[in-house]
Amino acid sequence: MAAKVYKPAAEVNLGPDSDEFYISPNVKAPRVAGLLVKIFVWILEMPIIGPMVLYILKKDNLINKLVQDAEIPEPPLFTATHSWEDNPEQNVCLTKPDMSPPERVQEAVGCLPASLESTLAGSPPSSLKRWTIRDFNRAYSSGEVTPVQVAKRFLAAVKECSGPGLNMAFFISYSPEEIIRQAEESTLRYQKGTPLSAMDGILVAVKDEIDCGTRWLGRARACAADAAVVAQLRACGAVLAGKTNMHELGAGTSGINPHHGSTRNPYNPGRVSGGSSSGSAAAVCAGLCPVALGVDGGGSVRMPAALCGVVGFKPTAGRLSNAGVLPLNWTVGMPGILAGTVEDAAVAYSAIVDQSQPSYLRPELNLPLLKSSLSIKNIKLAKYAKWFNDSSEDIISCCDKALQTLHAQYGWETLDVTIPEIEEMRLAHYVTIGSECTASLAKYLDKLRRSEIGWDVRVALGVYGSFSSRAYLNSQRLRNRQMYFHNEIFKTADVIVSPMTGVTAYKLQDDALKSGELDYINGAALVRYSIAGNFLGLPAITVMVGYDKAGLPIGLQFIGRPWRRARSTTRSLKCSTIS
Repeated sequence: MAAKVYKPAAEVNLGPDSDEFYISPNVKAPRVAGLLVKIFVWILEMPIIGPMVLYILKKDNLINKLVQDAEIPEPPLFTATHSWEDNPEQNVCLTKPDMSPPERVQEAVGCLPASLESTLAGSPPSSLKRWTIRDFNRAYSSGEVTPVQVAKRFLAAVKECSGPGLNMAFFISYSPEEIIRQAEESTLRYQKGTPLSAMDGILVAVKDEIDCGTRWLGRARACAADAAVVAQLRACGAVLAGKTNMHELGAGTSGINPHHGSTRNPYNPGRVSGGSSSGSAAAVCAGLCPVALGVDGGGSVRMPAALCGVVGFKPTAGRLSNAGVLPLNWTVGMPGILAGTVEDAAVAYSAIVDQSQPSYLRPELNLPLLKSSLSIKNIKLAKYAKWFNDSSEDIISCCDKALQTLHAQYGWETLDVTIPEIEEMRLAHYVTIGSECTASLAKYLDKLRRSEIGWDVRVALGVYGSFSSRAYLNSQRLRNRQMYFHNEIFKTADVIVSPMTGVTAYKLQDDALKSGELDYINGAALVRYSIAGNFLGLPAITVMVGYDKAGLPIGLQFIGRPWRRARSTTRSLKCSTIS
């Protein structure tokens, strides 16, 4: 199979009439779980046969042809950092760089509409209604309810969800005593009329990766202090609710974790929640907390958000601090936010932005003016039809309807474009995230018994460790090309729009609960639209726009220009209020 020879990026036609060939992921790997995945691991870890199998897998799945052995004219681009220009945005509030997290939160609350037009797209199921940050804050301020009362209800609900009848596996650890202590302090502040911010007393769940991310690594990597994003939330008075479950090491998309249990989807406990920020997405979906933190290295915030019907947001690379986050993937991963509404995502975001860097390194924070009467004109949405339509019929229909409604209600235009080399970018990202994960964990893996690692993660680590330096360098060349393509598209469009996933939440099968599973076909469908946000460091957000025929949520994604998060968020609010 001859390696691909790429023409210079500047010669690629990005218009709707482009003859660039779209490659739909043709994953050649059967689903295996239970005994079969164990057998596969044993084969993969054999000295001679294992490398041969890995070579065949990479060859059959086009990694060799499209990435490792390809001829690419561009030089490598090793980081997804973006320069910025001081171009004023419309309908935003510019914060001062010396504001504290509580002050930023109050500024963000002042930008919100008087009331939310709609909390969910569509109608079913009507039972999934959630309190927002402002709902809690108003109730706390009026004395209708106290943070202690909410904390006690939360603990009772988590206990019920974790019991043998449901076994939802949202959390891997939480301390009732610590939660009550935080809530008591918050209650006292409200009684004195001195809450720290609108987030005082708000329950916030935290993905395990913002500490360790797996049972065995937790023993080897002691955590002596809060991660930067956690410390900022604590400064706002938030009640840290515990560590949420995740796909082990973030090395999968299903949320199946043989160590801590498989996180189930609140819309249907027989379906996956998505990953790797599975527990955070499901906890918000279930109404246990209005906001949760995740980490997004390859759609790991946005993907489970879409499957669970909540908002998932990752900002421009560099906007949030990675301090205290497990460094699994240096150049593609960063913290992100899961929330019940775009408004809540905006408030939480205002709390955790990193303002420690000088202004010449990153722009000051713009908060979107999310007034319900606000209508931004002349918005242009770039749509690559072949990519957009590479999803299930229900998703295509629902997302197209959302775009039609945005046009009818707000006059937003959809521009047809071509985004070349989508599958090439997915494979280059896979090589990048795998190589960086292997390098990051090397000092732990060398001292570890393999039996302590989940079977599916052992396969992932085996593949990750097989990537050559040439494959990694060529991946960075492809990153350079994609950066050029996207920058060109953003010269004529404000945002790139796509479904968030190619499929809705699929069935959680019993044979995978203790072993994990290898399901690269569904996995490729889940990450199909998420890669640019990570590989290119672009701000991206998903909002729910409806349901499939089985009543499972569907997410629509907006990928924005770097550092233009405010406009993207305002667009998302408009989309989240249509039904």
